[in-house]
Amino acid sequence: MDAYTGFAEVYDIFMDNVPYETWADYLVSLLKEYEVEDGLVCELGCGTGKMTALLEDAGYDMIGIDASFEMLDIANQCRNQSGNILYLCQDMREMELYGTVKAVVSVCDSINYLLSEEDLLTTFSLVNNYLDPGGVFIFDMNTEYKYRELMGDRTICENRESCSFIWENYYDEVERMNEYDLTLFVKEKDELFRRFEEIHYQRSYRIDTVKQILSESGLYVEAVYDAMTHEAPNAKSERVYFIAREIQK
Repeated sequence: MDAYTGFAEVYDIFMDNVPYETWADYLVSLLKEYEVEDGLVCELGCGTGKMTALLEDAGYDMIGIDASFEMLDIANQCRNQSGNILYLCQDMREMELYGTVKAVVSVCDSINYLLSEEDLLTTFSLVNNYLDPGGVFIFDMNTEYKYRELMGDRTICENRESCSFIWENYYDEVERMNEYDLTLFVKEKDELFRRFEEIHYQRSYRIDTVKQILSESGLYVEAVYDAMTHEAPNAKSERVYFIAREIQK
């Protein structure tokens, strides 16, 4: 089933505990640290546009790319009051921009939705192609530790006034693949609940593997950080940030 179709309708409700503002502050600090003070920035996997809008508020000219039309529809309706954000419905493996940008960013483990090393190489090569000379690529990824120890083979349930979900996780350590089986119940106008079912897949990658693929795509790895810090990842890091720079097309 297509991911983020029925889920798009209630995504922001269930993600209201995510500290987007804190993440945005950290991301902006990294952009400025690597000399991206302003200019055109593209976000991959922008979803409903929360981070895109926060980066626009921080002074960047934003492009948001996502494969879900439903998510982008919400982004355009709710988070593009200025009308200056360009949202494009594209698979990041086939991204096509009108020119180059100063930086490409991706957060909320969107890159983990790329399920093969070939997909990573394809996407990273496209990022390299659309970066200005010396441009910066910043993205986060969930770690194997998080999938194996904190998410895999666990069921998460949440009940709200207008919607509820059951989120079942299965992690395959051999394939390094996490399957999310998501069942949603969304209240309709007649007070009945409509049921949606979606299946999502994410894959974990070793840090050294990601660094190698970045290098193969022509990007120089500047740093890898434990999320929200400037410290090196450790055995219990749940999310890591990669910072890479364009050095060759």
